Amino acid sequence: MPDVKVSIGGREFEVACQVGEEHFLKSAAAMLDAEASVLSNQIGRMPESRMLLMAGLMLADKTAGIDEQLRGLEQKLSAQEQLIDELRNRPEPQSKTVEVAVIPPQVTETLAEIAARAEALAAAVEDKAS
Repeated sequence: MPDVKVSIGGREFEVACQVGEEHFLKSAAAMLDAEASVLSNQIGRMPESRMLLMAGLMLADKTAGIDEQLRGLEQKLSAQEQLIDELRNRPEPQSKTVEVAVIPPQVTETLAEIAARAEALAAAVEDKAS
């Protein structure tokens, strides 16, 4: 087991960890050091055990807040996944039938005949008027 030296609140500590976990230990120590630095700046010098306890409690409080946010996001995600499943599993909408009027050829022929008669009458009226 490798020993890693970490600095927390301006104090050096030697901590053992598993091989390959040195980076994680240093990262955790840096987080604890950040909280201890806040305490040192606000309160000043305090006993080592109290500093570590307070810094640990501050990190635990942050972690609890993040856990609460995570639970809320997991609930939202679950609701969204349920909605997606409902949308995927709903039946396909039925196609709507649209009826388009079809004009029979007889009507078209009759309208053409009426138009021709109207033009002939208009021409006859013009001839009489002139």
